[in-house]
Amino acid sequence: MIGRRRLDSHFLALRLLGATITLDNDFHFTADGLTGADVFLDEPSVTATENAICAAVAAKGTTVLRNCASEPHVQDLANFLNGMGAKITGIGSNCMTIEGGQPLTGTSFRIGPDHIEVGSLIGLAAATDSALRISNAGVQHLHSTLMGFEKLGIHCQIDGDDLVIAAGQAKQIQPDFGGHVPKIEDQPWPAFPADTMSIAIVTATQCEGMVLMFEKMFESRMFFVDKLIGMGARIVLCDPHRAVISGPTQLRAARLESPDIRAGMAMLIAAMAAEGTSVINNAQQIERGYERIDERLNAIGARITRIPARD
Repeated sequence: MIGRRRLDSHFLALRLLGATITLDNDFHFTADGLTGADVFLDEPSVTATENAICAAVAAKGTTVLRNCASEPHVQDLANFLNGMGAKITGIGSNCMTIEGGQPLTGTSFRIGPDHIEVGSLIGLAAATDSALRISNAGVQHLHSTLMGFEKLGIHCQIDGDDLVIAAGQAKQIQPDFGGHVPKIEDQPWPAFPADTMSIAIVTATQCEGMVLMFEKMFESRMFFVDKLIGMGARIVLCDPHRAVISGPTQLRAARLESPDIRAGMAMLIAAMAAEGTSVINNAQQIERGYERIDERLNAIGARITRIPARD
């Protein structure tokens, strides 16, 4: 529901590496063999980058992958493949070089923390005025996330590998220099993550002041704010990409529908901050990005009841 998810970047990379792709009712991929190439992605898509990396590792010769995504999970994939014997350099940058055709072997690899889940938990702690320690938070990847929440007056403390959010914070939105209304905008990594924008919006409803949220990537992601408005939030949706939030407001319980993973998590946070009992339908959308979310939040004091699916 967040808007069109274009596949062109995936096809561009695979075609340059030697694949042929046709479309009727299905996608058909064929290749006599893949060969390294100089690939410039037309957008830094995470999954297109990951597909291109995997294809380039299998291809013969050298691939230079430019304008690629560099999120922590992309870095995880590249480091995992290197552990198997691949030769990938430039990990963490927007230009990676892959020496393809290397023999791969098994390896043992520990997947890193999910920086989007960490950002969601920061928003949860702030919106419910709760103290929270997030263990093994991957703090080395949180610079832009922490900067975004600091604009909302939410400060986190780094304690080794953990992130600590204290209760009782002022949650005073910080104006830009000269007293201007501040702006939080998403951009390609390492800037503020697009998938944290919905969380930041609901968090801002519980902060004092006014802030402009600028979501650049998807043309329908902002439309979920009408549900927050129905719960009592003061939000003006300026256009499909910009919303102005004025807080704080006491949210009211509501019956909600989760349109996507991140908006669903934002609604869950809103429901926990609201007075009364809310019902969130289509909750399986939330669980696509947050495994066993009801069990884990109940373990720290939430009161969430899973309703069996109806026929």
